[in-house]
Amino acid sequence: MTREQKLTRVTLLGSIGNLLLLTFKFVAGIVGHSAAMMADAVHSLSDFLTDMIVLVFVRIGAKPQDESHDYGHGKFETLATLFVALALAGAAIGIIVSGAVKFAGWLQGEPVEMPGKLALWAALISIVVKEILYRYTVAQGRALESPAVVANAWHHRSDALSSIGAAIGIGGALLLGEKWAVLDPLASIVVGAMLIKVAWDLMKVSAGELTDQSLPAETEKEIEAIICSYPEVNEPHNLRTRRIGNRIAIEAHVRLDGNMSLKEAHDIISAIERKIRARFGPSTLVTIHMEPR
Repeated sequence: MTREQKLTRVTLLGSIGNLLLLTFKFVAGIVGHSAAMMADAVHSLSDFLTDMIVLVFVRIGAKPQDESHDYGHGKFETLATLFVALALAGAAIGIIVSGAVKFAGWLQGEPVEMPGKLALWAALISIVVKEILYRYTVAQGRALESPAVVANAWHHRSDALSSIGAAIGIGGALLLGEKWAVLDPLASIVVGAMLIKVAWDLMKVSAGELTDQSLPAETEKEIEAIICSYPEVNEPHNLRTRRIGNRIAIEAHVRLDGNMSLKEAHDIISAIERKIRARFGPSTLVTIHMEPR
């Protein structure tokens, strides 16, 4: 099974789960008169829509390099990550606004409808299902080095957190009585705030990749250590790194003995490149420029 097929399988499984959950949540939210559950259902709907985005962009990102994309199409996965983050932020803002409107009405004396037990059961089932989907998806995304699928996994985790907040609000209202029905919209506000934080973290990562942000300092030090592990190599400099979807690109300059034959120099550089690819993956793009010492 190819990488693209594995990523498609993971995302399709998540989308089926999201479709079933969002249907159940909408019914539970309407029948159970729960603002928190309706907010949770909207979140699951955003999960389903982002699953579709990831499916499309994973297929595009799997295309090999061509005349118009010399470095391949890997950044389409990064672009999908950004879209997922924006969709998550949009859903979070909607949840916060909805909860705030209901809370403001409560402060002005408007009654808040008590949620029903069906809404509580929907929240509890969602927590279990979404946490399982998160663990499976994030493991597959990391194993296949797909930032888009890892981001989508966080969509599952954020939905589980959303359901926890909804369960607390709904359960608290049911346990403490009608006077505490306001816990339901308050829980939706807290859930929305948590989702904003997750969305912001995902946006920072994807924006960094799209603007060719360098790899972490620790990774660059490891690359330099690999280069310097060959005694013939001196003064590595002009190291440049960036991420292109699920692979990285590395450029560096090194100095070798000016009296060394071209074949000897070439063999050393080739050995360095092989060692770097053995560490960071066979698809790693490595360019090392030789200078005479």
